[in-house]
Amino acid sequence: MTVTVLIVDDSKLARIVAGKAVTATQPTWERLEASNADEAMDLIGSHEIDVVLVDYNMPGKNGLELAQDLRSSRPSMPIAIITANVQAEVLSLARAANATFVAKPVTPEGLRDFLIQADKIVSA
Repeated sequence: MTVTVLIVDDSKLARIVAGKAVTATQPTWERLEASNADEAMDLIGSHEIDVVLVDYNMPGKNGLELAQDLRSSRPSMPIAIITANVQAEVLSLARAANATFVAKPVTPEGLRDFLIQADKIVSA
């Protein structure tokens, strides 16, 4: 089974960096990209998405709002909120959305535990 990860970030560079970090840990995963929540929802509606990495700060809906929307329809989907905004409130909101917090800049080491757990969930 091919696992598909959706990387959602308004920065193309940040999507590239996150994609490289994913590939370093999960080289067989397929990657899709979106630059905002609306594009992400379109892709989720037209593709089988297994895992989502989403930036916190984006124009329109932020990453937490997108994560909450996804939770309503996909309660067990592994979701990581990626941000440089390392404040207790953001960490708490990510936990409340049942999402993993990953600090920017994204590195293979920073994503490794999340991706390993995500693989276990989607492969179960």
